[in-house]
Order: sequence, then structure tokens, then C-alpha cells
Amino acid sequence: MRKPTTTTTTIQPSTTLSPSSHFAPRTPLKLHPPPSKPHKHSLKILCSQAPNPPSSQTLTLVSIFRAIPDWADRIKERGMQKNRKLYSHHDWLQHRSSLRHIRHLLTSLSSRVILSLVPPVIAFTSVATAIASYNTAVSLHWLPGFLPVLRASPLPYQLTAPALALLLVFRTEASYSRFEEGRKAWTKVVAGTNDFARQAIASVESSSDALLKEALLQYIIAFPVALKCHVIYGSDIGRDLKNLLEVDDLAVVLSSKHRPRCIIGFISQSIQLLNLEEEKRHVLESKISCFHEGIGVCEQLMGVPIPLSYTRLTSRFLVLWHLTLPIILWDDCNWIVVPATFISAASLFCIEEVGVLIEEPFPMLALDDLCKLVQNNIQEAMANEKMIRERLVSKRKKVPREHSPNGLPAS
Repeated sequence: MRKPTTTTTTIQPSTTLSPSSHFAPRTPLKLHPPPSKPHKHSLKILCSQAPNPPSSQTLTLVSIFRAIPDWADRIKERGMQKNRKLYSHHDWLQHRSSLRHIRHLLTSLSSRVILSLVPPVIAFTSVATAIASYNTAVSLHWLPGFLPVLRASPLPYQLTAPALALLLVFRTEASYSRFEEGRKAWTKVVAGTNDFARQAIASVESSSDALLKEALLQYIIAFPVALKCHVIYGSDIGRDLKNLLEVDDLAVVLSSKHRPRCIIGFISQSIQLLNLEEEKRHVLESKISCFHEGIGVCEQLMGVPIPLSYTRLTSRFLVLWHLTLPIILWDDCNWIVVPATFISAASLFCIEEVGVLIEEPFPMLALDDLCKLVQNNIQEAMANEKMIRERLVSKRKKVPREHSPNGLPAS
């Protein structure tokens, strides 16, 4: 009768160890391990084995769905920061070449406009594929019979198609008018800079003002560069003005909040310090007005976009149009709705994308080349000033030749 009691006493330690055997190493010497250590280890292991919280899974899904749009946006922004160039005669010959269509087709995959359309085109083509798959499954009775086939009359699309076309045309036309306004503003700035430099070269004749005259011309050259950096995101004004201004002047410009107006201050103070007649000084000061006008137009174009309600309306119209397009075309096209949706989304969203890109006109203009052209023209005028003056003075000193009354040269 004592045998069962001995077996219970031998089994009892093993039963006490069994719950903690998964959390602590099995050591035969320690029959009763401290309760705190298994408790700590169990918490760590349970935390490590617990599934990811919903927030992290949501963030992972969002990051996956945002991967393609982020990639397309990076390509678009790199294209926006690309330097444009002024066209030469060779560029115009290539521009109107008969092979331009083939060249444009072969370079489609490198176009930032086309690559930026990858997210919406993939999304709407996927929706069209899903709708076509659903309708096919319902038609083949793979799904319950109470589910309807997604189809509709094309009459609403026939009525709203002209409205969508007009909306896209007006959107693109409004964007191009902003591009044209920005181009004209920079044309006036470039022409005003050249005229200002010419007037300064012709007005300042005193040798005592030679250094101040040279500084004034450098400030005039620096203004278009500062305005370019002011309107284009990501420009390095310190690098662009490093070879145009002295170190102290550049430090003052970089420390100011509005760099183009700071350079206008340098120009205005230089004109006041020159030994000039009042009439010539007034003429030079009147040339500064074109700089203020250029700043005003550029800042207005940068700060005031096309009314946002117009942009949102165009975007929403395009999205709803392509979400319902497979349903409208199903009866006539069946599975052809997938390539039809792809072509429609690629073409219509491309028009809208071009309008959005040229809405900000300054990255589309060859401003770097324009500033370089202004610099070369003014530096050439400065270099030729002395030689031109000497030639004209020598001609003034020449005695004019007398001609005989009968028109023959005098002997």
C-alpha cells in the first residue's frame, strides 16, 4: 500500500517542472527554480512570437502601394530639374526632321511624362481587368446566379464626352498661357539687362569710376542669375554667383531673404555713388523698373496657380470616367475593354499631365542658357568698349576727302 505513495512523490517534481520546461533550461539539480526568471523569459518569448500589430501591417501595405507612385514622382522631379537649352540651327533641323515621329516613339520609355502616367494607367487597367473577369465568371455561371453582369448604356458617355474634351482643352490652354506669360517676362528681363548694361557702359566715362563701373556691371549680370535661383526649386545660388560677385558681396546676398532685391539694392547704391550728371543718373535708375516688373510677374506665377477647383474637377472627371469605362464598353467589346481602357487612360491622362507640368513655366525655360548668354554679351561689350571708342575717335580726327563737282575723285 505504500508503493503508490512513493510513486506520487517521485512524479510530483516532474509535474511541477513541466509547465516551466518550455521557458527555462532543464537542470536536474534545481527542482524549484525561481519564479521570477521563467516569468521574464516567458514575456520576452511571447512578445517575440506575437504577430505584428495592425498598424505595422497597414504601413507595410501603404508602402507597397506607394512604391510605384513614389518612383514615378522621383523621375518626374528629376526631369523638372533638368537644364533646358536654347535651340541652335542644328536643333531646329532635327526638330522638324521627317524622322521625328520614329525618334519620339523609340524614346517613349525615357519620357518623364509617360513614366509619370504609370500609376494611374496601371490602376485603371487593373480595374478593367477585374471587371472583365467578374463579368466572364458571371456569364459562365462560376458565381452565384443572383450576381448581375456589370453593363450599362453608352448614352451617358456620349453626352459627357464633349464636356471632358472641352475641360481638357481649357485646362491645357490655361497652363500654356501661364507658360507664355513666364517666357515673355524673362524676355523682358533679358532685354532690360542688356539695355541696362549698354547704358551703364556708355554713361560712365570718368576713369575714377572704373572700379565702381565694373562692379555695377557685375551686379547687373548677377541679377538674372539670382532671379533664376529665386524661381527654380533646388538651385544653388552660391555656386552660380561665386564667379560673378566678390566674397563680401556674395555673403551679403546669401544672408538676405530676397536675393534679387538685394542685388537691386547694390545696383541702386552703385548708381548713387557714380560721378554722373543728374540726367544720366535718372536714366540709369529708370532701367531698374524692368527688374522690379520681372520679379513681380515671376512671383505672381509662382504663388498663384490655376484655380484649384478647376484642377480638381478635371482630375475627378477623368478618374470617374475611366472607373466606369469598362462597364460601358462591356457589351460591345467584352475583353477588349482592357486594352481600350489602357489606351484611353494613357492618352487622356497624358494631356492632363502636360497641362500640370507647364503650369509652372520656369523649369520648362532654358534659364541657365539665357543667364549665360546675358553674361557673355555684357562681358563682350565691356571688352570691346575701349577698342570701339578708339576707332570712333580716330575717325573723328580724319580729314574728309574733297570731291570734284563732276563726281570724279579729286586728283
